[in-house]
Amino acid sequence: MSTGQKKLDLCQHSAVARLFSPTIIRELATKGRSPLFSKLLLESRLLDSLDSRISVGAAFDMAFSYLKKKAYRTEYTYKAAIANKLLLGRHSLNTASLISEFRIENCKADIAIFNGTSTAYEIKSERDKLQRLNRQLSSYEKMFAKIYVVIGQNHIDEILKITPQNTGILVLNDRHSISTIREASECPEKICPITICSALQAKERIQLLEDFGIKPPDVPNTEMYRATANLFSQLDPKDVHDRMVKVIRESRKSSELIDFIPKVPKSLTAAVLAAPPKEKDRPQFMGAINTPVMEALYWA
Repeated sequence: MSTGQKKLDLCQHSAVARLFSPTIIRELATKGRSPLFSKLLLESRLLDSLDSRISVGAAFDMAFSYLKKKAYRTEYTYKAAIANKLLLGRHSLNTASLISEFRIENCKADIAIFNGTSTAYEIKSERDKLQRLNRQLSSYEKMFAKIYVVIGQNHIDEILKITPQNTGILVLNDRHSISTIREASECPEKICPITICSALQAKERIQLLEDFGIKPPDVPNTEMYRATANLFSQLDPKDVHDRMVKVIRESRKSSELIDFIPKVPKSLTAAVLAAPPKEKDRPQFMGAINTPVMEALYWA
C-alpha cells in the first residue's frame, strides 16, 4: 500500500484488528468462507483504497500494513513479529513449537515457544498498562526457563526499573524489527513442578510421568489431578522442566505446519500458528485466501 495511507478512526481500527482473530481463521478453514471477514472488511472501509482485483490474502496483507504502524499497533502486531522474526527467523518448526495464550496459574503468557528449552513472551504494547506485569512474571518463572517482555519504545525506562534482572526485554522498533534491550537469563531454582503439572493437559502429565518411569496413579478421575500433582512435587524441578519441554514439543508440535506456513500470507503467520487448520481443511483455507476480495464480500 502507498505511504499515503488514510487515517483510521476507532471503529475502523477495531475492525482491522479483528480481521486477524482465531474465529476468522477457523471459518476460512472449516467453511472456505468467512462472513465475519466480509463484515469487518466493510466496517474497516479499506475497500476505499483497495484494488478490487486483489485476493483475500492480499487484503489481509494490506490490513496488516496499518497494524505495523506505531499509531495502530495491537497485540497481534507483536505476536506477528515474534512469530516471523523470532520463531521462524531463528528456529525451525521441526524443532520448535509455538503456543499462543498459554495458561499458567491465573495468567496467560501471550506466546510460549518450546524448543531446546522454554521461553515465555509477555507483550506490553504502547497502550498497555504495566500494573499486572510483576504478578504475571512471578507465575511464568515457575514454569519457563526464560522470560521476555516485548514492549513498545515508550515503556523502556519503566520496564528497566520494575522488572527483575533475569527478565529479558525486547522492543518492537519503528521498522517492525525486534531489538534486544536485555537478554533473559535462566533461573532453574524458581521452577515449580506443581505449577508445571497444572499447566499441562491430562495426557501430557501422564506422558511426563511415564518418561520418568512412573506409573500413572490408579485412582478415580475425580482424584487424578491431586494424585498426579503429588507425584510431580517429589521430582527434581529441572528434570521436570526438561521433560515437560520434550512432552509439549511432541504433543503440540508445529512441525506438521512446515510445508503449509510458507503458502500462507506473511501477515497471517501468527494467526495460523495460534489456530492451525486441520490438514484436511488446508486446501479449503487456501482456496478462501485466494478468492478475489470483491467475491468474498458476498460471504456476509
